[in-house]
Amino acid sequence: MEKLPQIGLPARILGLVLAILLAGLGAGFGFVQGMAVQVVILSAIATLALTVWAWRYVIGQFVETETIVADGPSPLRQAWMQYRWPLIGLALVLAAFLLLSLSIPGFFNIWNVLSLIILLAILVLTRTLGRQFQQNRSAFIGIMVLAGLFSVGSMNIEGFASGNNIKSMLLFASFLGIASIGQTLVALLGGLDLSIPFIIGGANVGLLYLIGLGVPPWLATIIVLLIGTIFGVINGLLSYRLQGQALIVTLGTGFAISGGVQIVTSIGSAYSGNVFGTVPPWLANISAMNGTTFGLPFPPVILVWALIALILIVGLRTTVYGRYLYALGVNRTSASRVMISEMRYWVIMYALSGFFAALTGGLLLGWSGGGFIGVGDQYLFLTLAAVVVGGTSLLGGAGGYGFTVIGVLVLQVLSSFLVGIGLDFKWQQFIFGLLILPMVALYARSPHIRTQI
Repeated sequence: MEKLPQIGLPARILGLVLAILLAGLGAGFGFVQGMAVQVVILSAIATLALTVWAWRYVIGQFVETETIVADGPSPLRQAWMQYRWPLIGLALVLAAFLLLSLSIPGFFNIWNVLSLIILLAILVLTRTLGRQFQQNRSAFIGIMVLAGLFSVGSMNIEGFASGNNIKSMLLFASFLGIASIGQTLVALLGGLDLSIPFIIGGANVGLLYLIGLGVPPWLATIIVLLIGTIFGVINGLLSYRLQGQALIVTLGTGFAISGGVQIVTSIGSAYSGNVFGTVPPWLANISAMNGTTFGLPFPPVILVWALIALILIVGLRTTVYGRYLYALGVNRTSASRVMISEMRYWVIMYALSGFFAALTGGLLLGWSGGGFIGVGDQYLFLTLAAVVVGGTSLLGGAGGYGFTVIGVLVLQVLSSFLVGIGLDFKWQQFIFGLLILPMVALYARSPHIRTQI
């Protein structure tokens, strides 16, 4: 057995810097907590010595050797190679907790410690038990994250688990869930629809504008849904003809829709992009927090979303149309050889995307009581986030609406949690971005289904 080489100078310097950093953070934490100076100094010295010793021991297991040991890599190195990403995740969570404890007065308390333990348990369980759910791994991970977020929020935010807050989260999740239907369907084909937020805004303004002109509300609703569907058909035809350009095509269509609606509704008005009027009581009841469903105290839009979700989940998995959709997403060439019309499915999915985007705009009108062209702006990001966080592949052929439902709930619970701890919208966007990046990396590491057949 050959002797391992000595640790190089750069590694020693890095270890010393790490030790000093940890000792300094520990000392700062002690002073913030009001500990005695003697205790802080002794703790810093102990942290420094322990970190230096641990660094020398651990790095000795991982340094590159000039010769290979006869028995192969050490057990510690084998464990590191197998579990390095979960360990890095654990280290990041611990570092974030330490940073928050140092920067936010009163953050270090028993409830936040319990929250940290729950988050660490989620990381461990998703790594260990996740292997037993290879078929629906993303759904398992999403459910674990959802349970963890709800538990942490319930312990740290007063009223987070109350009936009113749960109803509020489900209400806003319903809007996002319905808006994400089209994004999920086109993603299963390998496409994207960036016109969704513009159709939502256009439908929101256009519906109230038509009602203000004296069009019966039921007829105005049908007209708006029909127009949204037509724009979806246009998106489908153009993006199919210009293969690979769905993102640019739908974005251009969306801008045209937004501009056109503002031009029409601003004729004779000083409020471009905004329409004021009276929302029909039945529409307000569907989407309002105080709405009732068959006498029960919850908004009907929640039930509407639940029924649509059930139909889509069952339909995508059990009907021939759902199987054809997955077949096209997996391999277009093979699907065409068994006489599956790619153009027809492409157009239909984009038409459904336009329909549900217009439906979302109308429902949001019932919630807000006024038309605003920018009401759909946040859905440009959130619909994509819901699809990605849920685990539906943007390359097509893998996932489904059930996964998107989980993604929607995760985003909504996370949003409520961030609002509950006092973070404003820009910080919410920042946290959402940090959530999406590892999820994309996680799913991207798995080979696409078309490479497995």
